[in-house]
Amino acid sequence: MGGIEAERTVTGWAAKDPSGILSPYSYTLRNTGPEDVYIKVHCCGICHTDIHQVKNDLGMSNYPMVPGHEVVGEVVEVGSNVSKFRAGDIVGVGLLVGCCKNCNPCKADIEQYCNKKIWSFNDVYTDGKPTQGGFASATVVDQKFVVKIPEGMEPEQAAPLLCAGVTIYSPLSHFGLKQSGLRGGILGVGGVGHMGVKIAKAMGHHVTVISSSDKKREEALEHLGANQYLVSSDATQMQEAADSLDYIIDTVPVLHPLEPYLSLLKLDGKLILMGVINTPLQFLTPLVILGRKSITGSFIGSMKETEEMLEFCKEKGLSSMIEVVKMDYVNKAFERLEKNDVRYRFVVDVAGSKLDQ
Repeated sequence: MGGIEAERTVTGWAAKDPSGILSPYSYTLRNTGPEDVYIKVHCCGICHTDIHQVKNDLGMSNYPMVPGHEVVGEVVEVGSNVSKFRAGDIVGVGLLVGCCKNCNPCKADIEQYCNKKIWSFNDVYTDGKPTQGGFASATVVDQKFVVKIPEGMEPEQAAPLLCAGVTIYSPLSHFGLKQSGLRGGILGVGGVGHMGVKIAKAMGHHVTVISSSDKKREEALEHLGANQYLVSSDATQMQEAADSLDYIIDTVPVLHPLEPYLSLLKLDGKLILMGVINTPLQFLTPLVILGRKSITGSFIGSMKETEEMLEFCKEKGLSSMIEVVKMDYVNKAFERLEKNDVRYRFVVDVAGSKLDQ
């Protein structure tokens, strides 16, 4: 099918200033270009990054801003060069909607590390217009940044996988940590962390959840299936667990010390940082040097890894634990997420919120 020429007006919920309060906002979507997919949004997950951006925590926010980057919807129409998708397909869109396609990361299919990547919201697209996210009735996205949701996977379940799921899968894949029998630690059991436990367990790892208190012990062991639970404030427990882990995935998005966790790693162990923290972290170098340990980071995942991860989750029967809300609850959901009062990911039922009516 060819592209529809007329621009479309859609309704989203946007932050208008750094208060981060969202309210209805109408704007136009670009024409469907030859490479584009026009998607009616069914649902969209809520991630900590949405809060950082709407509140200008990183000092780069532009308003009005429609957040949301765990988008699942139905293809309405495709551009003339699109062969992979057709009307009626259920598809997903994550944090990125553009890249330069020419740099080394792009050529290596790790476009999330392209210096000219375009974010799905709070960015400027190639046509000079601001990008807007998934808390809206529809979106238009370049086919490169669209993935098919595997048949039989519920849209609401799939949404958090497009950010939280691939954010865990990518470093495990890249750093050679997919083989069974490894011992891994997951620091922080939120939206990303809970998927960390599930994916690492499905890979055959012995998984230790590390938390600052005993509060989440039962849910980590009983509901998520972790093998072990470690309270980081308990010096005896931490000492007993020293030199026991091959890797730790650190999902904590606030300032925290690294030394206690570095001591848990075996020789050549990796501390993989994922939380967006805008204050400097500190550590003592002997903790790294004397165990040849690595402190590294990882950013979401590539489109190839997203496809792989969705297939992996389907094959293993993995799903995210979610709370589905309507759009008029979104500000309350943001408040609760800031207090870590969700098990484990909010997903907005966008279609059921009837935004265009």
